[in-house]
Formats: sequence, structure tokens, C-alpha cells
Amino acid sequence: MNYIAYRLRVFNLVSATLLLMLILHSCNTKSGNSEKYYSLSDFHTVKKIDAHVHIQTERPDIVEQAQEDNFILISVNTEVPGYPTISEQQDYIFKQRTKFPNDIYYLTTFETESRNQSGWVDRQMNYLRNSFNKGAIGIKVWKNIGMTIKDKDSNFIMIDNPIFAPIFNYLEENNIPVCGHIGEPKNCWLPIEKMTTNNDKHYFTKYPEYHMYLHPEYPSYEKLIQSRDHLLEKHPKLKFVGAHLGSLEWSIDEIAKRLDKFPKMSVDITERLGQVQYQSMQNWKKVHDFFMRYQDRILYGTDIEPQESQTPAQVKEMAHDIWVRDWKYFTSDSTLEHPFVDGKFKALKLPKTVVDKIYHENAVKWYFNNSNK
Repeated sequence: MNYIAYRLRVFNLVSATLLLMLILHSCNTKSGNSEKYYSLSDFHTVKKIDAHVHIQTERPDIVEQAQEDNFILISVNTEVPGYPTISEQQDYIFKQRTKFPNDIYYLTTFETESRNQSGWVDRQMNYLRNSFNKGAIGIKVWKNIGMTIKDKDSNFIMIDNPIFAPIFNYLEENNIPVCGHIGEPKNCWLPIEKMTTNNDKHYFTKYPEYHMYLHPEYPSYEKLIQSRDHLLEKHPKLKFVGAHLGSLEWSIDEIAKRLDKFPKMSVDITERLGQVQYQSMQNWKKVHDFFMRYQDRILYGTDIEPQESQTPAQVKEMAHDIWVRDWKYFTSDSTLEHPFVDGKFKALKLPKTVVDKIYHENAVKWYFNNSNK
């Protein structure tokens, strides 16, 4: 073999070896990523819980879609004007659970309309105990406390008012979780042009009667948040899930302060993910690190509420699209867009272990593991 042929053979052998090494490295890298992170193809195979929906129908559409997308639903009974009564809401869940006993659960609540009448506390306690005996896994309190209801002297009744003490004492003693929606997004107290997300801008432009910036006679944002914090100070063992990121959606730093201060508090992200995405546009690493640090204290939820005016196909498409859209934000590293915010943002690409907690394990821990009930 002449010298040139020998050098060519050596070159080909080295090139083939390098190519093989590159292929093996690529396979190992892909395998490692597959083991550490989820992809869109994993969406249907991963067990998930949507910890905050509102099901006020006997129709099976939403639960059927949840089964297909591997979700368990927690429906939240709430005292909202225009909703069915709380007992009617509960009846809807009983009927759903007859058909889907392992796919849908619920949080009960109490009524405040008769709050100034004698015997109110006893009536509410009887209703709550009956709900827990029938399967309720927790209780919801809503923003009408602090923003709507008043006492006999026309003072707003805040969530830390002594009138609620017997209820919260009972819940604390029995380790029954509370999902608390106290206050509104901070945008509600800002001028439209200073609001951070488009959904808030559109909503408060359409409904100025709910735009607190225009109504200084109502409690301030700060006062509402302080009343919630004071409740948790008075009941340090109360298992509390702050709905809608604890109405602190505008600042992950403020959420972190509460989670550090109140070890029995967690938050659900329900209908506030746009605020998180807005902040991730400003500082992606800060948002990513927040989810990593507080991975045991964050629950996934959407606020999905099927309407009777929607066809079954529309309900299913609506739910599936929301669930897939959110999954992409938590699991991919794609650049995404959302109508709630102006501009593009990078998805968080959280590890599987963190995604499993946010989508499943934390809801189990906060709502289902209540050994004292």
C-alpha cells in the first residue's frame, strides 16, 4: 500500500469513528432529555388534575374530555350572582359523580345572604358537615367576602371578620382545605392603560362597574390582601389554597413572601397564567426559578366553565385547547404567544418531577390527603 492510500484509509477510519461518536452522543443527549423532560406527545399519558373548574351541568362533555386527556377535575362550588344556588351546584356534582365517580370531585361552600340573621353560623356548619359527609374534599370562599357583603351597619365584611371564626376553627381543627378567592387582580385597581394583560383591559373596559379604580368607596386592594393574610395569621394550621395565585398574580416576589411566611398556604394558577407569562417576558429565569423553588406549593387549575349554549363538541375543543396550550408553556422550550399578553415569551421547560407536582401530586397533597377529616 503506497503512502497516499495509507493516509486516505486512516483518514476514512478516523472520520467514521468521529461520526459514530457524534451519533452516540446525540442519542444519549436525546435519551437524557427524554428521561428528564416531557414533550407534547406525553400529554395524554401523564396523570393530571385540573384543581379549579366550575361544572354546573349534567352533561358529560367536559368529563369525557378530561378522561381522554387524562385529567381528574375538581369542581368548585361558589356563591356567585347568576349561578345556580350552592345546593343546586352540589346536586350537579352528585349527578356527575354517579356517572364518573373517579373523575370528578368538588369543593363545597356556604351562603352569606342570611349572614345578619340569627342562627346563620349553625345553618352553615350543618350544611358544610353534610357536604363533607357526602364527599366534598374542601371548601371555597369567594371575593364577595370583602367586596360585596356588609354588616348591619353597612360596613364591608372582610374574610378575617369574627363572624367566620367558628367555620375556620372547624376547618383548621379537622385539616379541611380552604380554596380562597379574596380580592381581584391588582389590575382592577389600575387605570386601563396601566393594566398588564389584555384580558383584564377588555373585561374592565366592558364592565366599569367592577373596575375598582373607578370606585374608591370600595375596599382597597391592599386592605383585601391584608385581611386574607390576617386570617392565616389567626389560623396558622389552616390548609389554604390561594386561588388565582392568591390574588398576587402581578408579582411572583409577593407570592413568594406569602409562601415563605405561611407554610400551610399554597396557590393555584387558575386564570392567571397570563400574568405569569407577562412576567416571564420581563425575566424568564426569575419565573423559571420561582416554579423550581416552590414546586411543592403550586397547583394547576384553569377556571374552565362549560356553558349550556355550547355544543358538546365546542366544550370538548375548548377544554382540550386550554389544557394543551398550558402544557406547552410548562413542558416545552418553545417561543409562544397568547392573546392575554402582547409579545412573545419563552416556555418554561420544567423537569418532569416538577410538572408532576404542579399537575398532580400537589392537588393530591392539598385536597385529598386530609387525614383528620
